Amino acid sequence: MKHFICITLAMLMSPYHVSAETIVAARTIRAQTILTSSDMTLIQGDVPGGLISTDEAIGLETRVVLYSGRPIMAGDIGPAAIIERNQIVKLIYAIGTLSISADARALGRAGPGDLLRVMNLTSKSTVSGIVGSNGAVYVGELPRS
Repeated sequence: MKHFICITLAMLMSPYHVSAETIVAARTIRAQTILTSSDMTLIQGDVPGGLISTDEAIGLETRVVLYSGRPIMAGDIGPAAIIERNQIVKLIYAIGTLSISADARALGRAGPGDLLRVMNLTSKSTVSGIVGSNGAVYVGELPRS
């Protein structure tokens, strides 16, 4: 009997038996919408890859349509876009003390930290870079904050 009680207690204390909550969309939400607390609700259950706290999602932008009652996955949301498709942006190549800048056209929509393809307006070549918080696209080294 003692053995049974110990196993039962171990199972109850195990992280695999803890009731988890998952964030789901409270309604259908269009892509490119900034999330608020009223857009989400908690349900019982654990969904691998699903968000577990509304604090993780508030203020972020939806990358895809979120359907009512479906879990919100980490890849479904991200920082709000600061660059729109076809917008002219500053393209900066930086390595060590060398820094070269040019104007480029954004070939997509992106937020800080996103990888974005741009076309150099002078050479017409396309490159990919990381969007900085200042709206510039960096190839090579990112600026130190």
